[in-house]
Amino acid sequence: MSDSSRRMTPRPVPAAGEALPAPGVIGIGLAAVLTFALAQGSWQWFATFIGVTLLAVVHAFQVRGEWRPGFRSAYLRGLIAYALVVGLCVAVALAPLLQRAAWLFPMPGTRAECALMGRYGALQAKAALGGLAGGDGAALAYAQGVRARTAVAECLSATTTLWLPVYGVGAAVLVGAAAWFRDRTRARRAAAGR
Repeated sequence: MSDSSRRMTPRPVPAAGEALPAPGVIGIGLAAVLTFALAQGSWQWFATFIGVTLLAVVHAFQVRGEWRPGFRSAYLRGLIAYALVVGLCVAVALAPLLQRAAWLFPMPGTRAECALMGRYGALQAKAALGGLAGGDGAALAYAQGVRARTAVAECLSATTTLWLPVYGVGAAVLVGAAAWFRDRTRARRAAAGR
């Protein structure tokens, strides 16, 4: 005996040209979010590797549906998902570079403030050792350097993380607009050739 109420009704097949976005977009988006979670504190260069790898996967496997006008079309939904995932991957890939390269992300005043945080971290390392600080000058200098670099990196990563969405959205808008115009041009050429 089978219960007919538990039977699943098949999902309707999309019309021609209304292909749904590839499921890889969702997986890639989740992987990029995990990258953010794993890169807490100082952004490490491994985030760049993950971001570039995800961009390569998106480029290799993402197939957008046929261009259709209208705000409710499956094409536009797929394009938005595609552009946002690419923007997220670009932000992940750029995060370490944004943190370290003043020419790419100047952050006026912030870099100087982070340097002060580094000096404060070095003072904390000396204060933590108390009377032991005078015993081994080389060890103290090393501990102060490590604490200073960590404090500067955490300060810069906090500021960088605040600005990463701006870079991601900017990349998403550029990629989405370029893809939309390219797909629209292809669709018009194909229609004119018929």
